[in-house]
Amino acid sequence: MATTEAVDVVMPQMGVSVSEGTITKWLKQEGEQVEADEPLLEISTDKVDTEVPSPGSGIVTQILVPEGETVEVGTKLAVIGGEAGAPAEAPPEPATAGAAAEAPPPSGAESPAPTPAPEPAPAVQQSNGDEQDGKSFVSPVVARIASEHGVDVSSVPGTGRGGRVTKKDILAFVESGAQAAPAKEEAPAPAPAPAPAPAPAPQPAPVEARPAAAAPPTAPAPQPAPAPAPAAGGEQLEPMTAMRRGIADHMRRSLDTSAHVTSAIEVDMSRVVAIREKLKPEYQKTYGVNPTYLIFVARAVVETLKNYPWINGEIRGEQIVTRPYVNLGFAVELTDGKGLIVPVVKNAEGLNLLGMAKAVTDIAERARNKQLLPDEVQGGTFTITNPGGYGTFHGTPIISQPQAAILGTYALVKRPWVVQDSFGKDVIAIRPIMNVTLTYDHRLVDGALAGRFLQELKQHLETWEEVSY
Repeated sequence: MATTEAVDVVMPQMGVSVSEGTITKWLKQEGEQVEADEPLLEISTDKVDTEVPSPGSGIVTQILVPEGETVEVGTKLAVIGGEAGAPAEAPPEPATAGAAAEAPPPSGAESPAPTPAPEPAPAVQQSNGDEQDGKSFVSPVVARIASEHGVDVSSVPGTGRGGRVTKKDILAFVESGAQAAPAKEEAPAPAPAPAPAPAPAPQPAPVEARPAAAAPPTAPAPQPAPAPAPAAGGEQLEPMTAMRRGIADHMRRSLDTSAHVTSAIEVDMSRVVAIREKLKPEYQKTYGVNPTYLIFVARAVVETLKNYPWINGEIRGEQIVTRPYVNLGFAVELTDGKGLIVPVVKNAEGLNLLGMAKAVTDIAERARNKQLLPDEVQGGTFTITNPGGYGTFHGTPIISQPQAAILGTYALVKRPWVVQDSFGKDVIAIRPIMNVTLTYDHRLVDGALAGRFLQELKQHLETWEEVSY
């Protein structure tokens, strides 16, 4: 039943580190009926694209934020129900320090006489205003980026509400190459000016002592920034989505942070192929999941990582972080082919082969259907990317920060392979071979350690038993 009272639709909190979102598409327009929990709009953050369900049933009486607009969490987006055409309250403006001082005086003949404007706050109040204007609070994402680059957040100019440092601010600061001063080495306050000396007798202004033509020229007005070049000859321009910008920033920052090195190994997947063919009918009929080769690799990776905590770790400042669990990320292409997302299977070390197949199937489907929450794409400790599904046989993936490594799996190709026969003689046989790469951060992982990891992973896959994992 449609509600007779107005229900506000607000920008939801999509994760602990997400403070804003972009309206990418309204699925209902003003005047249309919407049911409770029916998808109402699509939003995009720097981490995930997702649909927002309607909080109630009724007519969409007003849409307050148009498509393409980026707003903070809690902002009123639309109104459902109530009297059709009734004016809805405009979303409140964010409170800022000095807002009252900037408010225009009341109009009318009875307005009091204007009082002198108060003296501006001393400069020291501005420099110490972090506790008052909200700049002292930073999101986990900003804190992590600052830690990775050794940046003192208090030295970064903030453009967020109340001067808060946003992700865009910290990335711009890092990319500019600026160096943050240590927290306790702030610039000293300027010394008080000495008492003014007696003013000399005024002298005639030089501009009045010579003809107007000889007056010093005024500085030229700054030229406006050149507009982007228009599309030419059939070119098309489209704005980058929030997700695309997030991917671009993350990839560039990863290359600037980690010392990327890639090693590769060839794996004979004969045993995996045989076991998969045996398990596939049961998995599909009974559990509704497909035991892909990626599932076998994922299980073998989890077993191998137990002996290589640094590859499952990260660098945090000048410390090495290791952990007893594996949060396994999987790169998933979105349905439109214009985005990539990495949902995370938490505590993957506790899953057997069937559990891994169920978990990966679930997150992949929800990722493609825009049903993930930002918290489900965070916290990964190791990532697997699988471009082999498109026939590629080699690649050099980029590490997902702040992780130390990423594994690439590639096309399974039947190739001539040297094996030993029952007499111990070398013979050539046809075997399904998969190339596997490990891209690692050479600041933490040396080539020998990466090589041993790949060698052990290869052994797990080539000696797989049906009940091994």
